[in-house]
Formats: sequence, C-alpha cells, structure tokens
Amino acid sequence: MIDPTRRSYDLVADRYAEELSDELRHKPLDRALLDAFAEFVRDGTVADIGCGPGHVAAYLAARGRRVVGLDLSTSMCETVRSRTSLPACAADMTALPVRDAALAGLVCLYAVIHLDDDRRAAAYREFARVLRPGAYALLSFHVRDPDVPTGGMKTLDSWWDHEVDLSFRYLDPDAEISALRTAGFDLTARLDRGPHAGFEHPSERCALVVRRTDVGHP
Repeated sequence: MIDPTRRSYDLVADRYAEELSDELRHKPLDRALLDAFAEFVRDGTVADIGCGPGHVAAYLAARGRRVVGLDLSTSMCETVRSRTSLPACAADMTALPVRDAALAGLVCLYAVIHLDDDRRAAAYREFARVLRPGAYALLSFHVRDPDVPTGGMKTLDSWWDHEVDLSFRYLDPDAEISALRTAGFDLTARLDRGPHAGFEHPSERCALVVRRTDVGHP
C-alpha cells in the first residue's frame, strides 16, 4: 500500500513547485536561519530532508554547500533534479538510506509535522545517527494557528483540485526540544515567529538549531 502522504505529495508536486519554489524571497527570518546554518557547515554533505521542490537545498547550494535532497515523494525528487540539477532521492525520514555519521549538516523544514509522536522520535534518532558528532541540524514546524491549538492536528482531503490524505500536526516546541535531547542533540538556538502575512499559512512557527552531541548515537 502506498503511503498516503507520499501519494498526496506526488499528486501536487508540480503545483507545489509553482506556488512555493520562490517562497524564501518573502521570508527574511528563514533566510537568516539558513545563512547561519550554512556558517556552521564548512565541509561535507548537507541533507535537506523533506526537501519538497528543492528551493531550500538550492539556497544552501548557492552558498557553497554540497546538498542532497531527500523526500518521501518520488515526484518531488524528480522536480528537484529537473529544477535545480541537485541530487535527490526518495526516502522515509524514519529510515534514512544514509550511513552512520555521514552528514555534515541536516535541514528539515516543516516536514516532521506529518509524523505522530513515535515516528517523530524515530526520525530524530535517524537524524542523530546520520550526522557527524558535533554537526548541526535546523528544524522547523508549525505551533498553532487561528483554528488549531498547539498539540492539535489538521487534516486535508483536497488540495489544488486533487484528492489527498494529509495530516498536519501543530507541535509544542518544549516537547520537541525534549525529544531531540533524548535522541542525542543539544539545543543551540530557538526562534519563535509569527507568519509573514500574505505569503504563508497564518500559523505561529518555531525553528530549532540543534547540535549532535559528541557521544555515540543512542
């Protein structure tokens, strides 16, 4: 059976790329976080997990970083390769096709929101496994919006004229920091922000920069 999240993003991949590939132009705080993250990563490969159409990967590549995109959707990965010429492959973030300690950095923006608590914990363990000790990860997620409180979930069954089956979870930053610490990360920085009006979903958001501890992965 095809994962409903994968199937849904396969269906909307082309439209998603048309609508969102240029979104960073309107998001100065997100650009600043990516610029800071790029400063932390000097040598080695960075993975953009849940890369969508590859605009974040392309932003980091333009700053001289070696980037590979990973996404559950095979159609999204095709979009990355065609639009950016960067490498991309289909992957489940709870079982990444990456060897231990292979990555110099990792970004995962608004992708863990599709996972329940247990699967997010599994993803965080995978993030720790594939990062070098001392390497950094940048993650972001929705916290709440006018209709859904922190800890709630929104479901979507229609998107851009396609029937989809998607769940979006609104996460508690303190709980996610705790889960990341359990997986083997220390918190470096946290940014809470409101939406950029007119350019994105009107949700409050959180971004976390975390660093892989210098001990072996759990």
